[in-house]
Amino acid sequence: MSTITTEELSATTLLRFATAGSVDDGKSTLVGRLLHDSKSVLTDQLEAVERASASRGQEAPDLALLTDGLRAEREQGITIDVAYRYFATPRRRFILADTPGHVQYTRNMVTGASTAELTVILVDARNGVVEQTRRHAAIAALLRVPHVVLAVNKMDLVGYEEKVFAAIAEEFTAYATELGVPEVTAIPISALVGDNVVDPSSHMDWYGGPTVLEHLETVPVSHDLSHCHARLPVQYVIRPQSAEHPDYRGYAGQIAAGSFHVGEEVTVLPSGRTSKISGIDLLGEPVDVAWTTQSVTLLLEDDIDISRGDLIVPSKDAPATTQDIEATVCHVADAPLTVGHRVLLKHGTRTVKAIVKDIPSRLTLDDLSLHPHPGQLVANDIGRVKVRTAEPLPVDSYADSRRTGSFILIDPNDGTTLTAGMVGESFAAPEPVKDEADDDGWDF
Repeated sequence: MSTITTEELSATTLLRFATAGSVDDGKSTLVGRLLHDSKSVLTDQLEAVERASASRGQEAPDLALLTDGLRAEREQGITIDVAYRYFATPRRRFILADTPGHVQYTRNMVTGASTAELTVILVDARNGVVEQTRRHAAIAALLRVPHVVLAVNKMDLVGYEEKVFAAIAEEFTAYATELGVPEVTAIPISALVGDNVVDPSSHMDWYGGPTVLEHLETVPVSHDLSHCHARLPVQYVIRPQSAEHPDYRGYAGQIAAGSFHVGEEVTVLPSGRTSKISGIDLLGEPVDVAWTTQSVTLLLEDDIDISRGDLIVPSKDAPATTQDIEATVCHVADAPLTVGHRVLLKHGTRTVKAIVKDIPSRLTLDDLSLHPHPGQLVANDIGRVKVRTAEPLPVDSYADSRRTGSFILIDPNDGTTLTAGMVGESFAAPEPVKDEADDDGWDF
């Protein structure tokens, strides 16, 4: 196994990516091949896979078992949960999410792709673009995943024919472009044999593009949010009460987007109170500037009321607060989401009571048709919802920030996550019907 020095690792960037595709298209095998051929598999892991493969009567190691870790997955031969794996090359670090392909696990694909900068969508070269392929492309578009790779797998089973690959790539690219996917890179591969996964294929000299790993190593990483609207959700108010710092009051959290600097005028939402940053503490040391993903403590010039759940933003770039949120959501719970449903809405570090006022439409992902006013969303459904919150929230559009433009709906009775939402994301939904007001104290 090749080694990467500490200096090399610290200099590399991080890419989060997800795999998706229909059942048996070879997602887990592709991930296993990436790990194996990039020498990111420990010896004991490979030995365990070899033993498991031998017990199933297989002569060669089944690399899919490197990610299909659940016993139920191995018994069924399919991925049923999102498997996260970390590996690194001298050029880049990776966090990958191997997501299920079965339609009943669409919500798992949403979970895996929600933080991804790139999605690899696999297609079986023998079957071409199928319903689940279109479904996963639509989800990638809704989640605004910046880069999509179409991996046309099992090329060895179609004689490595260029015309087979070209037809599939053309059909998928046209569909993805219609959805608004900004970039599609098509790569012909055989995950089982290893063609064009890590090493170039000797069987497809007609293909002159990158291998999967080469593309993953060189694609521009777009998750740098330092240029976005600066946002700090407050997680904790620090009051050490020490003799050394008797008046210390800091507001701690992880910067969700943008950057903050000492002397900058900021606004605290939803109260709207303003102040200036008098200091920034990072890992116990004062700094002049802090940026996205850093966990910091901000100190302000004025003593104002701030608590967990508040949002600190630059005064010149403060979002509007609202109690009426319209969003595209993916329903992830087994129990349906209905009009009039009382929920908790969690946005950043703030959780408030809310009511589902309307479900204007449900999206049919295979043909992008709309079912108006379905009345409810069931597990794996994607639709539009209108939610009224008990308190105003400072929300961004999901198009502007995947961090502060998203939320989840929670069952107030048992804490179950019901729905994942993207503020402002829309498909052409019809006009909603108005609901009758409730009189039980949950109307806001």
